[in-house]
Amino acid sequence: MSDQKVMNRWLVVVGAILMQLCLGAIYAWSVFTPKLVDKAGKYGFSATQAAWIFSVGILVFAFTMIISGRMMVKVGPRKLSVASAIVLGAGYVLGGFFGNTFVSQLVLIGFVGGIGIGLGYVVPIAVGVKWFPDKKGLVTGLAVAGFGFGATMWVKSAGSWFRLLDNLNFFGLGGVQSVFLLYGVIFFILIFLGSFVMIDPPAGYTPAGWKPPVPTAGASASGSVDFMPGEMMKKPQFYMSWFTFLFSSMAGLMIISCIALLGIDALSANGVSKDVARGVAGTAMAWYAILNGLGRIVWGTVSDKIGRKLAIFLMCLFQGIIMFLFYKMSGSAATLIIGACIIGFNFGGNFALFPAITADYFGNKNVGLNYGYVFVSYGIAGVLGPQIAGFFKDAAKGSTDPAVWITPLMIAGVACFVGAFITLLQKPPKKA
Repeated sequence: MSDQKVMNRWLVVVGAILMQLCLGAIYAWSVFTPKLVDKAGKYGFSATQAAWIFSVGILVFAFTMIISGRMMVKVGPRKLSVASAIVLGAGYVLGGFFGNTFVSQLVLIGFVGGIGIGLGYVVPIAVGVKWFPDKKGLVTGLAVAGFGFGATMWVKSAGSWFRLLDNLNFFGLGGVQSVFLLYGVIFFILIFLGSFVMIDPPAGYTPAGWKPPVPTAGASASGSVDFMPGEMMKKPQFYMSWFTFLFSSMAGLMIISCIALLGIDALSANGVSKDVARGVAGTAMAWYAILNGLGRIVWGTVSDKIGRKLAIFLMCLFQGIIMFLFYKMSGSAATLIIGACIIGFNFGGNFALFPAITADYFGNKNVGLNYGYVFVSYGIAGVLGPQIAGFFKDAAKGSTDPAVWITPLMIAGVACFVGAFITLLQKPPKKA
C-alpha cells in the first residue's frame, strides 16, 4: 500500500467536527424553552411539554444509533452521513413551516430530527477509531467535540449575538419557527460537506510507527479482541457500562433541558430583572456547551493516560458533587456560569469515555454496532433527566420559587454517585 494513496487521517477529525456542530444543535434546546412556555406567547406549552420535545429527540437519536450502526456496515459511512444531512435538515425545515403546535414540534423536531442525529452521530466515531487505533480516547473526544461546541453557536446566534429569535420572521412564521427553518438549511449543507471525508481506512491500515497488541486466547479484550453485539450482551461489563452511562448522562441532560428556566427563577429570586436573568442564563448555556465540547477532548485524553475505568469513576464522582451544589450556585450570575461549565465539562466526558471503553472491552472492528446498544442508555437518560425536572417545575403550578429545582438536582446527583460505584466493580471481559 503506497503512503500517497492514504488520506491524511486528520481530515476525518475535521469532517467529524463539521458534522457534529450540526448534530449537537439539540443541546441548544433550552434557548427555545422560554418562548415556548410563555403563556402569553404564541405556543403556551407546559414545561413538561417543552421537555418532551427534547426528550423524544434524545430517545429517538439513541435508538436510531442501533439501526445506523448496522446500516453503516451495509451502505458505508459516507452514504449514511448524507442520509443524516437530508433527514435532520428536513426535520428542522418542516418544523419551521409547520411547527406551530406541540404535536408538530414533537414529531418534526423531536422524532424526525432525532432520526437525523442518530444516522450521523455514529459515523465519525466508528471511522475515527479505525483511523486512530493508537489514540482512541483523544480521537473519540475530538470526533464528538463539535456536538458540544455546536450548541454554543446555535444558542448565541438565536440569542444575544444576532437575536434571531426576536429578529427573524420568514414568511410570517415568527422567531422560533424561522430559526428552525434557517438552522435546517445550514445543517444540511454542513453535514453534506463533512460526509466527503467519512471513509474507512484501507484494509490492513495501521498508523506509522504503531504496532497493535497481539491478543492471546483468554486474554482481556483491549480493542483487538472483537465481540459481536450478541456476544457483548452476554457480558456483565455491557450492563455495567450501560447503567453507568445512564446515571452519569442523566444529570447533564437534565441541566440542558432546564438551565434557562432554572437560571431565570434563581436569579430573579435574588433581585435580578427577568431580561438580565434571561441573558445570563443564555450565557450559562453557551459556556455549558463550550465546556461540553472541551470535556470530550480532555477526558478522552486523560483516559488514554490513566485508563478508562478511573476516568469514568472521577467524572461521575465530580458530577455528583457539583449537582448537589448547583442549587446554591444558581442564585448569582458568576456561580451559575461556573456551575454550568463544570457540569458541561463532566457531561462531555461521557461521549469520549464510553465509546472508547466499548472499543477497549469489545473491540475496534464492531464499535459502530456495539456502541449503538450502549448508547440506548443515553436515550433513556434523555427522558428521565428532563422529565424529572419538568415534573417538579409543573407541580409547582406556576411558582418561580427556585426551591422547586432542589429535588431533581439531588436525584441526578445521587444517580452520578451510583454510576461511580458501579465503575469501581468493572473489569475487562475475557473471550476464549
